[in-house]
Amino acid sequence: MPKQSYYKVQIEKSGYYQSILQLRPCTEEIFNFVLNQIKKNKITIGKKVELKNGLDLYLSSNKLTLALGKKLKKSFKGSLKISKKLFTKDRLTGKRVYRVTVCFRLT
Repeated sequence: MPKQSYYKVQIEKSGYYQSILQLRPCTEEIFNFVLNQIKKNKITIGKKVELKNGLDLYLSSNKLTLALGKKLKKSFKGSLKISKKLFTKDRLTGKRVYRVTVCFRLT
């Protein structure tokens, strides 16, 4: 098994994530758009939570999740809300590490 694909499998099984993409409400068209973008950018999904009013996707990249949220807003009529939460502090560099939540709501 190649090292890179083994790493992706480990992320998916462990449930590790850096960001959350919230889709409110999640239509089939939006979901297919998001899945195509995730496959194109090779982002791994740590967890998928279906809620009464939408869907939460736990993704492996802050930067690409922010870009995906902007693409959603551009492609579909809706509002975008971005928030971040301090997760930890890097031991080597001393930088703060944040987990980003991107909420897309259809209007």
